[in-house]
Amino acid sequence: MFNFKEIASVTLILFSVIDIVGAVPVIVDLRKKVGRIESEKATIVAGLIMIAFLFLGERILKLFGVDIASFAAAGAIIIFLIGLEMILGRNIFKHGDVDTSSASIVPIAFPIIAGAGTMTTLISLRATYELANVLVGVFVNLFLVYLVLRSSAWIERKLGRAGEDILRRVFGIILIAIAVKLFKGNFL
Repeated sequence: MFNFKEIASVTLILFSVIDIVGAVPVIVDLRKKVGRIESEKATIVAGLIMIAFLFLGERILKLFGVDIASFAAAGAIIIFLIGLEMILGRNIFKHGDVDTSSASIVPIAFPIIAGAGTMTTLISLRATYELANVLVGVFVNLFLVYLVLRSSAWIERKLGRAGEDILRRVFGIILIAIAVKLFKGNFL
């Protein structure tokens, strides 16, 4: 049933798609705007979204008449806009009236952690690997996500203002590149 090689593969694939380390600048920036991030809540909500989509994803999309490529393209647009925010230092999404609990869910749990890329990947992983191994990979990634969210203030202190600005812009470009890749992979 459990296969270490499959678990390792699933874990690494999801880790690269979720890219929680790359999301640190977004998390730090959002924490500054809303005060604090509820790490536990964001991780649990992201986990519930991921597990629900693992089991029901294709059926949910079919219910709304949406194909996986269109879903991935919509997620790509959101990721692109978040990347633009990071590079340009402008707010595209309204953060002013968001309370702490909402910010932990949107945009952190969804779409940063459990976004279109993660959901599309989960559908692919389910078709390729044993379900038990995919679930273990999801839980390992959720643990890593929790650690990064929980230590975001410490990471911010270690980076300093200049390091944070550089990291934000670099990962903004990376987010835009991921968005282009998602869009290109589903339409071109």
